[in-house]
Amino acid sequence: MAGRGSRLRPHTLTVPKPLVPVGGKPIVHRLVEDIAAVCHEKIDEIAFVVGEFGAEVEQELILVAEKLGAKGSIHYQHEPLGTAHAVLCAKEKLEGPVVVAFADTLFRANFTLDPNADGILWVKQIEDPSAFGVVKLNASGEIIDFVEKPKAFVSDLAMIGIYYFKDGAQLRKELEYLIDNHIVKGGEYQLPDALRRLTESGYKFKPGEVLEWLDCGNKEVTVHTNQRVLEYDFEKNVKMVADSAKIADSVIIPPCFIGENVLIENAVVGPHVSLGSGTKVIASVVRNTIVQNHSTIHNVVLADAMIGAHASCESNPNDLSLGDFSTVKI
Repeated sequence: MAGRGSRLRPHTLTVPKPLVPVGGKPIVHRLVEDIAAVCHEKIDEIAFVVGEFGAEVEQELILVAEKLGAKGSIHYQHEPLGTAHAVLCAKEKLEGPVVVAFADTLFRANFTLDPNADGILWVKQIEDPSAFGVVKLNASGEIIDFVEKPKAFVSDLAMIGIYYFKDGAQLRKELEYLIDNHIVKGGEYQLPDALRRLTESGYKFKPGEVLEWLDCGNKEVTVHTNQRVLEYDFEKNVKMVADSAKIADSVIIPPCFIGENVLIENAVVGPHVSLGSGTKVIASVVRNTIVQNHSTIHNVVLADAMIGAHASCESNPNDLSLGDFSTVKI
């Protein structure tokens, strides 16, 4: 989680990207829930590798772990030295079965984790693999190679950034080898180089098929991810409107998440809207939008938008006298 989240700015200027809410819940919280769902095993500990996020953020992460019955721990990557270096920042936690995940993605998968497999890499079949790291399979369906952003077609199975290792100590050994021997690409230590060394030593990775891969890398894809998450929660009959929300003379078009103490007056909200706690929506139309905590939306029409916390988006109503066959664009 140590990245700056620059593609999601300005929403990551005050909050780290994994704590940006999607469907009313931080991305990282949903991610660990997704992993827990496919593991079907008790998670003992969640180690968060972070930058300098501050004590308040770190405490929130610890609470995320505790909500899943796990112990939380904080580890620091002070320099952006690559994905392999980031994982190794929590090297004392690389023991026994380990799942490694990069906290800017959500996923849906419909399989049970095989405890007998050496490792599993979650992958998604995509149309254009040239912008992603992909895996190459042998005739037995085992992963034999890892190619970053292939210019020529190698495979259409993209790594989504979630990995299972039966023996975390073996992963730690290969990560330390990269650091000790200064094996870098683009000035960074890359996790696929450690994965390749594991396969060359006989480690057998299996692909874990992902039904849907939901990216949270920038504003456009995060709004889309919010839409899909709301649809999933609605299908599962998750409670999505807080009892403390006050809704007057308004229409709510589901699916929507409406947080604690939200006020909605003379408005149309939805579909696919998430409103954080304490937010006010008055005399407005809002659809396909994420609004964080304690913000105000007044006299505006919003669509496909992201609004941060403690923000105000207001306009004056128009007093018009408009004749026949006229057009006004505002």
